[in-house]
Amino acid sequence: MFTRLLTTASLGLAGLALWFFATPTSTPVPPPPPPIHPINLPTPPPLPPTIDGEPRPIPAFIHRGLDWLAAAQLESGGWGAGTHAHQDIRDPKAVAADPATTAFAAMALLRTGSTPASGPYRDQLRRALVFLVDQVESQLPGTANITDLTGTQPQIKLGQNIDVSMTAQFFTRALPYLADDEALAGRVQQALGVCLNKLAATQSADGSWNDRGGWAAVLQSAMANNAFEMADEAGVAVDKDALEKSRRYQRSNVDAATGEVRTESAAGVSLYSIASNQRATAKEAQQVRDAIAGAKSRGELAPSAEPTAQALQSLGYAADEAERLEESFRQNEATRTMLNDDAVLQGFGNNGGEEFLSYMMTSESLAHAGGEDWSAWYEKMNERLSAIQNGDGSWSGHHCITSPVFCTAAVIMTMTADRDGASTRKS
Repeated sequence: MFTRLLTTASLGLAGLALWFFATPTSTPVPPPPPPIHPINLPTPPPLPPTIDGEPRPIPAFIHRGLDWLAAAQLESGGWGAGTHAHQDIRDPKAVAADPATTAFAAMALLRTGSTPASGPYRDQLRRALVFLVDQVESQLPGTANITDLTGTQPQIKLGQNIDVSMTAQFFTRALPYLADDEALAGRVQQALGVCLNKLAATQSADGSWNDRGGWAAVLQSAMANNAFEMADEAGVAVDKDALEKSRRYQRSNVDAATGEVRTESAAGVSLYSIASNQRATAKEAQQVRDAIAGAKSRGELAPSAEPTAQALQSLGYAADEAERLEESFRQNEATRTMLNDDAVLQGFGNNGGEEFLSYMMTSESLAHAGGEDWSAWYEKMNERLSAIQNGDGSWSGHHCITSPVFCTAAVIMTMTADRDGASTRKS
């Protein structure tokens, strides 16, 4: 057993060391962080433009889903997906709240414009935030998870670390909007540190979280990658080695040259590996596009220059970085092509939460770059998802993750990826 350190000085907690994966007998629970002055909170990043400089309007059918999702919140402030043993229970009020589903639902509400301080879903968001912080604070050091709940649909199908990675993502997204509540902001910052340290401490040697269980564990690994990447972009101190190992693992699942896709940790479903790879390579692929386009506009590269490692080295990139960036770019381009295949989009054969989660990651990757590929994908998802909405405004899965809460959150996230300044903004 070992101890991980993570500081959040860049978010205003100068000098505070957070020890969260030690045994309870060796290290006491750290004291609460000092109050954070609002000026030290990260500034919400601008929305990425997609149509005439503005994100797309939220479709009417998504508004119906948002209202259903808000009404499905439990009195505790959480949302639940239900257990793997009782996938037949679709009533959102008849299941226990779990952190992964709570964080996912809250991210869907947050992405559409509400914050814990403003907007039509501000009350739901603040209650969800308090619920999740309480969950993290209730766990003693030395635990790998942030909940005592076991057997949930997300845990069994995605993996045991899904509660930690989803919650970390929501904390990162919510922090810029907590200037009106210094005490809550401090608790959220410290809880985010707990989650990131737990993820770093449970990462496997190959960079995945596949040994943390899950029917399609590649998706759990993708969500952990997202958690690290979002926090890093927001200025939180993260374990850079863990982030690079995670990206390297995701790159290993797709061979851009041969088109081969590894699916041993994806339940044999290529969609899950392809979408996970595409999301994990999106940031570096866009870095390549921007670097090459900028060099051409400045006359530093010929108009016909290809985005190769050699071209990047001519722009000042180190050889190993240039080779890694080219690999990410090639894989991102290859997975775009793969996802044009309707047979790939069928996933397991019908829609479950895993398919909807994969669609969400593809939306985030394509929205990052914008352009025709994103527009074409958006229209395809608009047609596909609006046609299968339930009469009450929700969506349900037909295998594995059947939870209407989880599936509805994923669909909302899929259709609003161009509104997410935290995870899809360009470098």
